Amino acid sequence: MLDHSLRDAAMTSKAWPFEEARRVLKRYEKAPPEKGYVLFETGYGPSGLPHIGTFGEVARTTMIKRAFEEISDIPTKLICFSDDLDGMRKVPGNVPNQEMLREHLQEPLTSVPDPFGKYESFGHHNNAMLRRFLDTFGFEYEFISATEFYRSGQFDTVLRRAAERYDDIMKIMLKSLREERQQTYSIFLPIHPETGRVLYVPLKNVDAAKGEITFDDETGKEWTLPVTGGNVKLQWKPDFGARWAALGVDFEMYGKDHSTNTPIYDGICRVLGERPPEHFTYELFLDENGQKISKSSGNGVSIDEWLTYASTESLAYFMYQKPKTAKRMYFDVIPKAVDEYHQQLRAFPGQDEKAQLNNPVWHIHGGEVPESTLVVPFGMLLNLASVSGAQDKAALWGFINRYAPDASPETHPDLDAAAGFSVRYFNDFVKPTRAYRAPTDLEREALADLRAQLASYDGPVEDEALQSVVYAVGRDRFDPLRGWFTALYEVLLGASQGPRFGGFIALYGVDETVALIDQALAGELA
Repeated sequence: MLDHSLRDAAMTSKAWPFEEARRVLKRYEKAPPEKGYVLFETGYGPSGLPHIGTFGEVARTTMIKRAFEEISDIPTKLICFSDDLDGMRKVPGNVPNQEMLREHLQEPLTSVPDPFGKYESFGHHNNAMLRRFLDTFGFEYEFISATEFYRSGQFDTVLRRAAERYDDIMKIMLKSLREERQQTYSIFLPIHPETGRVLYVPLKNVDAAKGEITFDDETGKEWTLPVTGGNVKLQWKPDFGARWAALGVDFEMYGKDHSTNTPIYDGICRVLGERPPEHFTYELFLDENGQKISKSSGNGVSIDEWLTYASTESLAYFMYQKPKTAKRMYFDVIPKAVDEYHQQLRAFPGQDEKAQLNNPVWHIHGGEVPESTLVVPFGMLLNLASVSGAQDKAALWGFINRYAPDASPETHPDLDAAAGFSVRYFNDFVKPTRAYRAPTDLEREALADLRAQLASYDGPVEDEALQSVVYAVGRDRFDPLRGWFTALYEVLLGASQGPRFGGFIALYGVDETVALIDQALAGELA
């Protein structure tokens, strides 16, 4: 819990998690919640393997929940709800046993066999993947399966109320549907007693008093089922609002593609007698081609892929940044996220209370901000891996120890992890696209001058001193000066951009950089 001065700062902080937390707190300015806690929810449609956008939703909701806990003494709870009773409408393209899955179309995901052969069902498999990812990041949450929620009777009271107020809910839904769909639409989807499939069929009758529906299946046979006990499920839009009503949800965020449905969700929740939660709409994640990341197509970066090349905290940092701005999320963003995260870690101890509460790392770590031990930027390590040809992090440590003699894998775990990540990232993404070029006449002259300056250099092997040498060589030859640094990157590193070059020389070595320039001037790189 924050002390009074920090709590006051949190109540005025412009960091978006605090702004959202204050909106949630306003719900209970007159009286605390009858249920005894404030409920944050995040939903998940397990029709395919969990993707990184799903993680982002939970990470951001957790940040708001933490912010709320710092401005209020009301207990909180986070529920991760999986809509696993949904019928499988299509077979995801990125899973095995496609033919087998096709035989189970329209069955609830928790009734479809697991194509990986590891779990009770495809729904159970995808739920397990989601929970494993969330547990990796240490989230505190309660998991609820829609299948269990419907079949256990937890949803029964609201489902009976939905039958009683069927006409009012249908009025809300019909306004949003095309005329053709209005003719056959019902908020209730029967689950066939014999085939187990989720049926999209018109209802012949809804008995409000008995809480039953009557319909004909595809063969024309008439059935009457209770709306309770998992015999039916709600269409997804009514399910949203009804779930809010049943659980007493106070906050839920979702992607921009849901935003037009907000009045529908809210209206259904109100018809069912409960107050809708506060909302937060975030912009979507895009792949390198600007296409929305989809869990069924498997484009973009997965959670496992990110963690192959960078730390969990760097991913949380990426999620924190500008949630209302659409962001391209592909492999090129990883190095930048790593280095910016550590920049914020290093800045944190010297900031005042207000700045600390606005710092992303406060929200990533819930106020318990660790010290950064990444004394060499990730981008620099990538370039070091490039020019040294290092195949493992042990090779990089030989250079690192010359630059930072007191560092070791034990004392600098961030640096040790980043060294391993950088070698992996270099080999998978940088090496295949590396393109050296020959220097122009002006660049050749400048490189020869830099080589001579470094060969006779007897000053301190430090970033700033060496950067001054590099700067002096280019200053009289290049206008603007960035043309000189672009030349260094493209001719010596085979990249369009790179690190602060004085720091690179200090890390790689003065003699080694002289040898690198000799290779470039001899035409051995391009």
